[in-house]
Amino acid sequence: MKYTNITTIKEFIIIGFPGLPPEYYGPVSVLLLLVFLAIVIGNGFTIAVIIFERTLHKPIYVIFSNLAMTDICFGVVTLPKIIARYWWNDMITSFGACFTQMYFVHSLGAIQSLNLLMMALDRFVAIWFPFKYPILFTNKAVAIACTMCWVLTFIRLLGIVLLALTLPYCDQNIIMQCYCDLISITRLGCGDGLAYVNSVALANAMFTLLVPLTFIILSYFSVIIAVLRMSQTERRHKVLSTCAPQLFITCLFYVPRCFVYLATVLGFNFNLVIRIIITMMYSLIPAAVNPIIYCFKTKDIKNVLMRRFKKGKVSTGLKTECK
Repeated sequence: MKYTNITTIKEFIIIGFPGLPPEYYGPVSVLLLLVFLAIVIGNGFTIAVIIFERTLHKPIYVIFSNLAMTDICFGVVTLPKIIARYWWNDMITSFGACFTQMYFVHSLGAIQSLNLLMMALDRFVAIWFPFKYPILFTNKAVAIACTMCWVLTFIRLLGIVLLALTLPYCDQNIIMQCYCDLISITRLGCGDGLAYVNSVALANAMFTLLVPLTFIILSYFSVIIAVLRMSQTERRHKVLSTCAPQLFITCLFYVPRCFVYLATVLGFNFNLVIRIIITMMYSLIPAAVNPIIYCFKTKDIKNVLMRRFKKGKVSTGLKTECK
């Protein structure tokens, strides 16, 4: 069949979880709503603590606040539509809205990857070059770097989306996913340029995933070597405790993605529903869990919260005694 370069599709239908019985629509929508609230409230709380607590105005917490902001944006971009799909059976999304969602989904994922890279470089410089760290990693320098991550990523991903828009979409408009992403949309494309668009998209995905991951692995590997060379056990434990939250957050983001990509390369094909569930888990669970890691695994934030909690208890006790 010869396709003309004309798009006849005006809207897309988002299926969500294929084959899900209608009696489960309510529980699934409630679960997704709870995840959405956990992401927004948890990460919003983290940002508020970092902003209003002056002792946390440090470079690493500038990166943490950017991670939290990215998680909030990702939740806002992806979850309301799929919640509406199961709450009100609202499956239809316009052509422009779907491409807009795809743009932000991939942009925010790439920004998150760069934030994790900056977090790894922060620990690498702090441990290997402690005297240069205050010069290289200032609040201003990190804030500029984070801003550049957002701006440059939005510009780069705009090119990918515009390239996908050059394809004609002629026959199918059903997206077997919980949100619009590049793979799901380009599968519906037709025309001679489809292979080229898919090749560029794959190259961009590998660049977004593998380049930061390579530097992250090298950074943490260097940190581990530095820790093993330390003679004092107490200092070694202190360094590991500062790196543990960052490592945990990084693993939550990268390990499931790498597992899916490797499984695909090795020819292991997941069931469609299983693939969608895995995608939703590695997209949303880190965003929901990260605030817990920030608050309970990061010593400075934990100490701030404990101090505020104790002050609150003391002030409440004093008021009770006065009465």
